[in-house]
Amino acid sequence: MQWIFTPPKPIGLAIHGVDAQFPVQRIFCVGRNYVEHAQEMGHSGREDPFFFCKPPQAIVVVDDSGNSCMPYPSQTSDLHHEVELVVMLDKGGKDLSIEQAAEAIYGYAIGLDMTRRDLQAAAKKQGRPWETGKAFDASALIGPVHPRVKTGELTQGEIALYVNNQLRQQGDLSQLIWNVAESIAYLSRFFTLSAGDVLMTGTPAGVGAVQAGDQMRAVIEGLGQIQVNIR
Repeated sequence: MQWIFTPPKPIGLAIHGVDAQFPVQRIFCVGRNYVEHAQEMGHSGREDPFFFCKPPQAIVVVDDSGNSCMPYPSQTSDLHHEVELVVMLDKGGKDLSIEQAAEAIYGYAIGLDMTRRDLQAAAKKQGRPWETGKAFDASALIGPVHPRVKTGELTQGEIALYVNNQLRQQGDLSQLIWNVAESIAYLSRFFTLSAGDVLMTGTPAGVGAVQAGDQMRAVIEGLGQIQVNIR
């Protein structure tokens, strides 16, 4: 069989300390997964998690140089930052237990879920999907992957975001409403997960707008930091 055109190469993420890449299949994102962020968005309590997706083509691979960039996206005047723990799976399955979900984790990375908030708000108001607000080009900024065999399971630790060296977001991974393993297990009720799937696990309170020329620095305890310039 021949393809009618050459299929695109897989999207790969750098693995910290290893000359290899993690091939990305799908990107699932958990919405409103920190209590204070849920409250700032008008919600409260331990509601069932909900998910949306970004395409792998939305990824900007962020390296350790500090020179990584993203373009300010079109069709918005309200681009928001959301710092998140990102989780990579090297195993899959359906209806996973909490224990199976934890064992499916290959590693972790620091990520930024960039959001065209004005477009997302308009979509919510009209009861429409969020793709234009969440799944646009360069909306998933992801740093090097740190294998779980080296970090251990991450269940606590500071997560923070600085814009132009001013603290904007700060929280702790222990404040996740649905922790990582619980989120993976819940997601596996609706999708058969597979190796290469990625989960962005939610953001703490303090989301806000950024402009062209701003510098974002995201920090997660145990994973170091990433830095991205908006041009």
